[in-house]
Amino acid sequence: MDNFLDIFELSLNKTGERLCGDRVKVFKGEHRTIVVLSDGLGSGVKANILATLTTEIILTMLKAEARLEEVIQTVIQTLPICQVRKIAYATFTVIEIDNLTGDFKVINFDNPPVFYLRGGWLSDLKKRTENILGKEICIAAGHLQRGDFLGVISDGVIHAGMGITRNFGWSWEEVARHIQDVFRWNPHSARSIVQRVIAEAHSLYQGDVGDDTTFAGVFVRERNALMIFTGPPLNMADDEIYVSRLMAFSGRKVVCGGTTGNIVADYLGERIETDVNTLQEDVPPIGYLSRIDLLTEGILTMIKTLEYLKETRGNIQRLPRKPRNGAVMLAKEMLQADYIEFLVGQKINEFYQNPFLPQNLSIRINLIRELAEFLRSLKKAVKVDFC
Repeated sequence: MDNFLDIFELSLNKTGERLCGDRVKVFKGEHRTIVVLSDGLGSGVKANILATLTTEIILTMLKAEARLEEVIQTVIQTLPICQVRKIAYATFTVIEIDNLTGDFKVINFDNPPVFYLRGGWLSDLKKRTENILGKEICIAAGHLQRGDFLGVISDGVIHAGMGITRNFGWSWEEVARHIQDVFRWNPHSARSIVQRVIAEAHSLYQGDVGDDTTFAGVFVRERNALMIFTGPPLNMADDEIYVSRLMAFSGRKVVCGGTTGNIVADYLGERIETDVNTLQEDVPPIGYLSRIDLLTEGILTMIKTLEYLKETRGNIQRLPRKPRNGAVMLAKEMLQADYIEFLVGQKINEFYQNPFLPQNLSIRINLIRELAEFLRSLKKAVKVDFC
């Protein structure tokens, strides 16, 4: 499937609880994507442990391609029925997606039904019920295409407002209509959809959240790809090869480093135009080249970029709005991308070389590795090629 599965989840803890009793786990493999939402019985630490165990068991077994009966049996045996309330210690919803075909399956045990929208409108899914080890499991299936949205919630969402603004909370149908309303704003990410729904739930609770509330969404959209070329290749004869690869890349193109910028400029037959208005005390100015979306200085800018990413924990909305500088612009490029490919030249710039490191280990290479690790923690696909 030539699309990107944009996944985002957000929770509200029950008022007075430090931990959320809901848990979402996501696995993105080469061929399959799995999303698991579990709602632990009660709230606080106990519920959090129960939900965490449930998601870990389900995700681990499904990744190993265990049969559904085996998965359910393991969950039941690990988390027995509450003897007082006679209900399961944890409920769950699972979404399995074939990354290549877009076919998906939803497995639901005692959670509210999944929301499936096509073209911004609620659509029906083919459903069936199976009795597995005495448990009623609802199974639905469908096919995803660009613009589709799948949403799963814990029952805290439909409890919103209960006893405050109404007697029966926010019904499933009302949540569905609200999601449809969100689509009128032409959302571009799962985050924008999920945040609006959770914000409405919080509003209905009037600040006194009566139950752990979680919404996880999968939005199918075009993939945002980014290539970053930084550092001259070891062999000068390879310069043209790697610049050609950059120019042929289908996505946004960023060049970091003065020498690297000059290599690209020579290939294009241009001269770099420097924007002195972006010069800051700790961040050098950016430059301009045709067909390059962003051109920055190298090491200093990337160090500051990593600092911004860590300070904001990868939240693009928390990046500084002013002053305009290369590090903020580079951080935005990374955070807006789903797939990031680094082309890293290994020729060492003696000016930046740390004398206490082995001679074949440059600051640039260590910095790229740290950036890649952090970006992967944000669930971005990252590839690093050394040249």
